Amino acid sequence: MARPDGVVIASERFFAFAARDGSLLEGEMPDVPRLVRRIPLLRGLARLGMSVSPLLRSDGVAGARERLLLSAVILSPLFFVFLSDTASLVAGIAMTVALLAWLLRGRTLYLHGAEHRAIAAAEEGRLSATWDGEAAPSRFSLRCGTNFVALVLPISVVADRLWPFAPTLWTPVVVALLTLGLTMELWRVVQGSTLPAARAFLVPGLALQRLTTREPTLDETRLALTAVASVLRRELD
Repeated sequence: MARPDGVVIASERFFAFAARDGSLLEGEMPDVPRLVRRIPLLRGLARLGMSVSPLLRSDGVAGARERLLLSAVILSPLFFVFLSDTASLVAGIAMTVALLAWLLRGRTLYLHGAEHRAIAAAEEGRLSATWDGEAAPSRFSLRCGTNFVALVLPISVVADRLWPFAPTLWTPVVVALLTLGLTMELWRVVQGSTLPAARAFLVPGLALQRLTTREPTLDETRLALTAVASVLRRELD
């Protein structure tokens, strides 16, 4: 997870936030019950919840104002149901633009590329070479959240069109949760498959990463590597 002031790296059990001011915040990821991990759709939603945990928790990497903003975005579908279709569309577009401007401010795009490079360096066994600037693994990642977003958008449109029940107050929330759960299940299948056809689902996300990442500097790459090293050290211990 790239931020304007640093990089967050998370595993199943730990996360680390390496900040541009030289500080390092370490923490533990929430534990998802084993039963939840086995239930389709629910396990996907739990995994998404874990992914934003370093942001939304009070002892995490985001400040109070940012946590408030992100919480408002998550809860916004509850309020959009009271608007007309046109007003809801305009509000949704305005909120999306504002959120993207907030999330991608500063050096976020460059640190996003650094995040991908650091993870690739760990996977390829080239951590030292990347730290020294002798290697430059790809700044594009098959598992990036950008790829997930690229899958969510078409699935959400289809789910909204095919919803078989009469609209109610809770319909947008239910459809949104089902969309996220279904997308995560597809995401799991694609990530675990070696078939070229499955990888085709990642093409839109990889193309989108050309907009959401920039070539990082060596110092920015080292920042991401610091977070990776913190997580690896605790995982290996």
